[in-house]
Amino acid sequence: MGGRATERQTTGGRGADDGREGAERETGERARGENYAGRSREARVADRRERLVEAGLELFAARAFDDVTVADVCARAKVSKRYFYEHFTDREHLLLDVHRERNDWLLAGVAAATPREADDLEALLRPMMTALVHLLADHPDSARVIYINAPRMELRRRGLLHKDAELFGRLVGLGAAEHAGPAEQLRHDRVLLGLVAGVTEILIDWLERGMTDDPDTLADHLTGFTLALLERRGGF
Repeated sequence: MGGRATERQTTGGRGADDGREGAERETGERARGENYAGRSREARVADRRERLVEAGLELFAARAFDDVTVADVCARAKVSKRYFYEHFTDREHLLLDVHRERNDWLLAGVAAATPREADDLEALLRPMMTALVHLLADHPDSARVIYINAPRMELRRRGLLHKDAELFGRLVGLGAAEHAGPAEQLRHDRVLLGLVAGVTEILIDWLERGMTDDPDTLADHLTGFTLALLERRGGF
């Protein structure tokens, strides 16, 4: 009986040791999964997404949407399809994210170039239009994705026009009068919407003609266009 008790104790000890060893192995594997080549899991995930977005930007700028496959994106990004689907449901989801991020980047650049104080409306508008054109000229892939190579983006594009018009109004300090009625507010919103839509169409024309115009000349034309429209806006 004493021998059997000793055997049970020994067996129990082995089981405890095995349990500890298994836990240690699991902890080590988890640690290796969290940190690989000195990078955390979060950093690796962010890097994969960034590469996928960059690959999407390059491919959607160069080809029609239907000519870009998930396999193309993954090959360009050097990321497996498994990781693609961790971030995006399909190509359209990727395109939406690329378009949103590039448009936000562009608006942030224009906002950063807007003077806090200006002597007149032209002095306010010219730096904005110059920044807009030069950002697009220096980043043609972004320009094409934002304005041209996004055939499935029409509804989003129309929504963005309203968003961009609202932002433009804030940047240049053009709000409807504080006590404006519905008719005055509607007129104000439509002037700004028409202005942004007009600038957009001029930029699309420039892009479709190969961006051959001198950027400063185009910025001058856009400044003149916006100035002429806003100076005739009357009532607000």
